[in-house]
Amino acid sequence: MKFVVTAGPTREFIDPVRFLSNPSTGRMGFAVACAARAAGHEVTLIAGPVALKTPPGVRRVDVVSARDMLRAVRTVIARADVLVMTAAVADWRPARRAARKLKKAEMSDTLKLVRNPDILKTINRLVGSPRRGDRILVRIGFAAETGAPAAEAVRKCREKGLDLVVGNDVTSRGSGFGTTTNRVTFVTPDGHVQRLPLMSKFAVARRIVSFAEVATQRKGAGA
Repeated sequence: MKFVVTAGPTREFIDPVRFLSNPSTGRMGFAVACAARAAGHEVTLIAGPVALKTPPGVRRVDVVSARDMLRAVRTVIARADVLVMTAAVADWRPARRAARKLKKAEMSDTLKLVRNPDILKTINRLVGSPRRGDRILVRIGFAAETGAPAAEAVRKCREKGLDLVVGNDVTSRGSGFGTTTNRVTFVTPDGHVQRLPLMSKFAVARRIVSFAEVATQRKGAGA
């Protein structure tokens, strides 16, 4: 199968030296790419600004902003069987980006923001039905929360037409940004909730890849 995996943060620049971003390191997405490749799948990894080496055998596309990431996903999605969106994409960007560094005296106390495109919703409009000819697109998203993630994961799963949402509490010890482990909750559109114990991010990634393999087979059998 062909996997497309997004990973890491995006950066939304105010001027050439200042930007809005988040603490994502990309470890979870890189683990998914590594696990998918280890399982014998073809993998395209679309990565925001991170300090990680490309997993062996994985095709990597580096991006910076949310709009860059959307363009990269649009370029490859037509050939994908599975899309795994682990990236922590910025919801907002500055309304204007200055071409030169702004001096403090020039800057306002307020910053006007505009909403970034929602990558999953945009892709849903582009590809339409999850089944396209002989190709089946399984869509998996993440919900990083500060508290119990299940309720938001259920909403996101249904609203964005996903097959699975992987939710986690980024404030929980050993879970979230910058860790080598994660404690996640799997949520499916029918409202089924599976809470997994603390495990390595690669172990979580293998669970995600296994889910995608089974979901693809199930969709194919039911078509």
